Amino acid sequence: MSKVKSITRLIYWLLPVSLSLLTVSAFLPSLQNGFVEWDDDLTFLENPHYRGLGWTQLYWMFTTFHTGHYQPLTWMTWGMDYLLWGLDPFGYHLTNLLLHAANAVVFYFLALRLLSLALRSTESRKDLALTASAGFAALLFALHPLRVESVAWATERRDVLSALFYLLTILCYLRAAALAADGRRRLSWLLASLLLYTMSLLSKASGITLPIVLVVLDVYPLRRIGSGAESRFGAANRWVWFEKIPFLLLALAAGSIAAAAQHKAGAMETLLDYGVAQRLAQVAFGLAFYLYKTILPLRLSPLYEIPSSFDPWDWPFLLSAAIVIAISLGLFFVRNRRPALLAGWICYIVVAAPVLGVLQSGPQFAADRYTYLSCLPWAMLASGAILFWWRRLNGHAGRMISVLAGGLAVAVALGVATWRQTQVWHDTERLWRYVLAVTEDSRFPSSIAHYNLARFLTKRDRLEEAVEHYRRSLGIEPARAIAHNNLGNLLAKLGHLDEAKNHLREATRILPHYAEAYNNLGNIAAIGGDFGDAILHYRRTLELNPALIDTRFNLALALTKEQRVEEAGEEFQKLVDAQPDFAAARYYLGNILLAQGQIEKGVEQLEEAVRLQPEFVAPHEVLGKILGLLGRRDEAIRHYEEALRILKTQKPEQPPS
Repeated sequence: MSKVKSITRLIYWLLPVSLSLLTVSAFLPSLQNGFVEWDDDLTFLENPHYRGLGWTQLYWMFTTFHTGHYQPLTWMTWGMDYLLWGLDPFGYHLTNLLLHAANAVVFYFLALRLLSLALRSTESRKDLALTASAGFAALLFALHPLRVESVAWATERRDVLSALFYLLTILCYLRAAALAADGRRRLSWLLASLLLYTMSLLSKASGITLPIVLVVLDVYPLRRIGSGAESRFGAANRWVWFEKIPFLLLALAAGSIAAAAQHKAGAMETLLDYGVAQRLAQVAFGLAFYLYKTILPLRLSPLYEIPSSFDPWDWPFLLSAAIVIAISLGLFFVRNRRPALLAGWICYIVVAAPVLGVLQSGPQFAADRYTYLSCLPWAMLASGAILFWWRRLNGHAGRMISVLAGGLAVAVALGVATWRQTQVWHDTERLWRYVLAVTEDSRFPSSIAHYNLARFLTKRDRLEEAVEHYRRSLGIEPARAIAHNNLGNLLAKLGHLDEAKNHLREATRILPHYAEAYNNLGNIAAIGGDFGDAILHYRRTLELNPALIDTRFNLALALTKEQRVEEAGEEFQKLVDAQPDFAAARYYLGNILLAQGQIEKGVEQLEEAVRLQPEFVAPHEVLGKILGLLGRRDEAIRHYEEALRILKTQKPEQPPS
């Protein structure tokens, strides 16, 4: 017997090591992935503020709502990554992976504790079946392909980091609950739990529903709250409810800050844009969808886009609602015989609630990353089923081996699927082409995937391909103004000016205050020589956004072409006032002043232009001519010689035509 206990104890400690190694192995391809142009660019490549852990960076981390999130601890881990790795994506992915492996280990100990409580067992370390079942729960969680998005996407560091503190919070809470007779130690564990919960919320606000989860755990498996009214709310249970107040206050604070961050980012949908019926349909669909994908993780996509014509009465949503209601009623009726099932179902709904669409933000109908915490109950229930059959088959060695082999086969299959899914995030093009391959023939084709791929192709000068994907994006979602604008720009570059104008006009029809589209219409008109029309569009652009320097410069040039010299001079003067180092604006302003007879002022502007931009040949030539006429021959010769030098030695910098 002692030998069996020794083996069990060895397995108890070997399992965490094995779990971490298996987890790292399944996600190993993520270490070869780069940053993708889907928030990674905004978070890392275009954002200098997080780079380091000095006071300036720390102040920014604790005060920013960048990309619509409040996540100072997550920013701190990225700051550390930058100090270690710079902008090498390998280090960022490595940290994500190590955090996920740590979560697998912590969840193993949490599963072991919960299974022990469910069975009222005090001999967990000596129970091989219990240890193996907890290990299976951790494997099911860690190796499932639904975890890939949170681990392989560098930006989703917040998922794995907040989950680590979340799981540790529950472990400490369970430890405190076990120390009812020792008030001082119990309080210490509760304080540790609160501290860890604070750290989870500072990593990401997704854990705001934890107080409700703790109440569910108090009912089962802790059994601190009974079924009768007196048992639930009597004097003996006052402390059980009172101890939730600090958790609740932290959750309310984090939820308020998260809502403010989303509102500031403009990501939150209003009820006018996204009605109650649609939100309820999304809630039902999400609950059924995540359960289905947990059981059958096929055709997973980084983006499940909300359809432009979303009918909440369509059959997939009605079927989802029927499934959710049926499961809820069924588990309620068997709650006395199988309390674990109802407890798991409630925890699943509660943890998923913040991301089910009641407070909709973003274009996604559902997301794999939303399952990182919410699907933990399914891993627990699966491990409970294995434990149930294992104990029921006690003495039937062959059948017990079959149960164990079946569990391992599931884990291996999930690991292989995860290995493949991880490679989807290798680079931007592979990511969006994969999304299109998965969603193109589905009920929810992705206009955003076509749009993002088109942007990527444009940056690589693959313009014809980009045009095709912009067209397909608009075929799915015709009301996307930015896609019309970008497509118009590309068509103009390719010489299709009439079609370009049509798309840009459509962009301004959809979004009447779209300054960039008006500016682009002005550019196309200028290319076609219609400077009058260009002036109208440029002026409209500046009404919407007076700070656009390039637009004001183009307006001034168009006014010059139309011989409206005085107006052009006013615009060039505004440019010089707003941006004193704008050499080209000073050159044109100088020419206009000379034409108006303001010789000294004109010369002053031209001399400032060459001071700011010494290789700018045009003002040297004009200065040579004017200074010669003024009798300042030495200065005129110097400017002519400088102009000749520039022309001989290099391609001169010329003003825009």
